[in-house]
Amino acid sequence: MGNQMKDLTDLLITCDLEYFGKSKHKVMPPNLVKMADVLLLDVRSREEFASLSIPLGLYSNIQFMHIPIDEIPNRVDEIPSEKNIVVFCPSNFRSTLVYAYLKIIGYETVRILGGGYGGLIDAVMPGKVYNHVAGHNV
Repeated sequence: MGNQMKDLTDLLITCDLEYFGKSKHKVMPPNLVKMADVLLLDVRSREEFASLSIPLGLYSNIQFMHIPIDEIPNRVDEIPSEKNIVVFCPSNFRSTLVYAYLKIIGYETVRILGGGYGGLIDAVMPGKVYNHVAGHNV
């Protein structure tokens, strides 16, 4: 068995009921905006990104980075390993692939953003942004 297959096997072994039951693999948008030192990694295509971007500038705890999935292997050094990395795409298929890739190559604090566009847009609705800016814990 090659190193890559062993790495994938090791990753799969860690994905037991406890892992998924405690949602160690994902974070929902309302919790994303409360996390410290986050890198939201958008892995959508350039065309998708150009058609719709979601501004998160009011959340000083969230750094945003767009790297299309097909560029991840060549640009992985741009992804800071010390941050809480949350991977995003609309359907979570590409996010899941990038999540597994980053875990296999040694990134420890990686999660998938649950809820897709709907969840992320809901988290940045005017009332929620206002509560964030005003310091309300609603």
